[in-house]
Amino acid sequence: MLQYARRMPTDKVVAAIDAGFDAARETLEHLVRIPSISADEHHVADVKRSAQVTANYLESCGLEHVRLAEAGGSPPAVIAEWLHAEGAPTILLYAHHDVQPPGFVDRWTSDPFEPVERDGRLYGRGTADDKAGAVAHGAMIKAWLDVTGALPCNVKVLVEGEEEIGSPRLAEFLGAYAAELAADVLLLADAGNWNVGTPGLTYSLRGLVTCDVTVSVMDGPVHSGMAGGPVPDPVLALAGALASLVDAHGDIAIDGFWDDVRELTRHERTRLDALPDHSEGLRRAWGILDGVELAGDPSVSIFERLWFRPAIAVLGFDSHPIEGSSNQIVATASARISIRVAPGQDPDRLAGLLRTHLERHVPFNLHTELETHEAVPAWTCEPTGWAFDAAERALLAGFERPPVLMGTGGTIPFVKPFAEAFGGIPALLLGPADPGSDIHGEDESLHLGDWRNLMVSEALLLSELAAAPR
Repeated sequence: MLQYARRMPTDKVVAAIDAGFDAARETLEHLVRIPSISADEHHVADVKRSAQVTANYLESCGLEHVRLAEAGGSPPAVIAEWLHAEGAPTILLYAHHDVQPPGFVDRWTSDPFEPVERDGRLYGRGTADDKAGAVAHGAMIKAWLDVTGALPCNVKVLVEGEEEIGSPRLAEFLGAYAAELAADVLLLADAGNWNVGTPGLTYSLRGLVTCDVTVSVMDGPVHSGMAGGPVPDPVLALAGALASLVDAHGDIAIDGFWDDVRELTRHERTRLDALPDHSEGLRRAWGILDGVELAGDPSVSIFERLWFRPAIAVLGFDSHPIEGSSNQIVATASARISIRVAPGQDPDRLAGLLRTHLERHVPFNLHTELETHEAVPAWTCEPTGWAFDAAERALLAGFERPPVLMGTGGTIPFVKPFAEAFGGIPALLLGPADPGSDIHGEDESLHLGDWRNLMVSEALLLSELAAAPR
């Protein structure tokens, strides 16, 4: 820490983060208790309440001009700023306050919206994704202002309210607030660490396409004995079409789908080849049952499969629930399909290929409808330059371990359009999650020690960015 103390009182800032950690955790727990599920119209009021609580917190941390912002009917985001560091770079700190639905609540060990600590982890929906990111931004800003009365850099904060539904109003939002959000560096706290205790610096995100497909046979259900045989079963028809989407390895088998997958660069290949085989650790983190094989071409490393190749999954399936079912053939069946988009791929083209494939593979000429909900391209960058160098130094000091340069299979729609809107500014993706956080799953959790280290790393990063030559 001595090299930082010579420039700025970062040792005192770190002490202030530690002194304020319990208060930051109390704020996080308060936010987790708010079920701000942006995908559920029944929780519109909760999303608004989450935004207001976030705004109140950021204001209490010393940020100025804190306000709620909407565009095109979007859920409210929170914008705040502190712009008094003359001649210093401006950093936009991003997080989101909306969360995923809890899924099967009875499969959680505890109430998803009542935070509980077990073995150094805080459990609850939104703990790691991404209310912890928003609170971390505020906590480290408060520490700087409490100690010095100032920040090393100019800071803007954006805490979004619709990230978990793919940020559908993002283009409108950036159009409306571009001047207010302009920055030299984008710093996101919505990514994750390599593992507990080892920080990650993410330089690649897959994109996302989400579609609903519905196949229909008739106007209403019929008796499965009186009509079974001649009348096609739409559930079997759709299941067969879905099964045709992948080959024996589980890789996507849609004609032309792989044509625009970008080849890895030499630097990307070198970084991948240098990583250890972490398959067994990931199996444990994901809770894969003994004997279950992983999908994808086994000759391709697991990290290349996760970060740089497309993938497809069925997120939901509707016909008739088992409970209440009877001897009838249902009239329709529907599925929600998710495609993770590799770097270089055009998501709109992929949605078109999916439509064509399903229309060809649904049997008996059943009526087939496909609706696309989101189409987000992948994002990747070369993790070099003044901002990435500063981030590596800050993470090394904050975690006392060097960061792993890594990709992620997930999607953050905000990154690519924002970085491009301001001339390709550096985008630094950090985050509170780790492979065991189970974000989007049951028993989502946050490692509290790593969360503290993230706050420290962000605080040190402001110092590093202020001092770094651009």
